[in-house]
Amino acid sequence: MRINRKLMAMMLLSMMSLGSLAACHTVEGVGKDMESAGDSIQDTAKDCTDSVEGNC
Repeated sequence: MRINRKLMAMMLLSMMSLGSLAACHTVEGVGKDMESAGDSIQDTAKDCTDSVEGNC
């Protein structure tokens, strides 16, 4: 059985394109998670600098 090279190339290109699209959403999600973690750290730092005992 002979596989058509053009068909094989198109299938490979399609799979790579889908993979890169999925990766974009993953990276976007990681960015949002990192931003959320940074916001939490910032809020904690603000609470610790208000000179009220027990906030840290």
